[in-house]
Amino acid sequence: MNRIIGILFAIIVFVSCNSQKVYSDFDISYSKSGGFAPVYENLLIKGNNVHYSFEGQGKKYKQDFKISNEDLKKLDQVLSQNNFRRIQEDHKKLYDNISTSINIKKGPNEGSKSDASMITPNYQTNWNNILEAFQQIINTNVKKQ
Repeated sequence: MNRIIGILFAIIVFVSCNSQKVYSDFDISYSKSGGFAPVYENLLIKGNNVHYSFEGQGKKYKQDFKISNEDLKKLDQVLSQNNFRRIQEDHKKLYDNISTSINIKKGPNEGSKSDASMITPNYQTNWNNILEAFQQIINTNVKKQ
């Protein structure tokens, strides 16, 4: 009996650990979360594989798709042209705000930025251009129910 319980426990641990792998193993991530009525949106890119999830506004869905090398190159160009690494985050306190975080784990634009406490005004246009590039990938590839 103890053996069966041990095996079941091991299976549960393995399945639960494996289900979170998609959220930690990525090259590029775009996540939007928060707000008075919370919204959670994630776009995770690993190679040419993309995992998208959305939860909020009474909706919940996930979708996996492939992104072309050309689209990845365009995204990298937008990050470079808008000086992703040089964007400065402000330190104002904001509450009940939907914030966006972008994490790049490899390549020349490697870094992490968030507008959780705003972006300094002189980099706001750059930040908006980068957000638009991610939103364009979502709008082009995600089939929302």
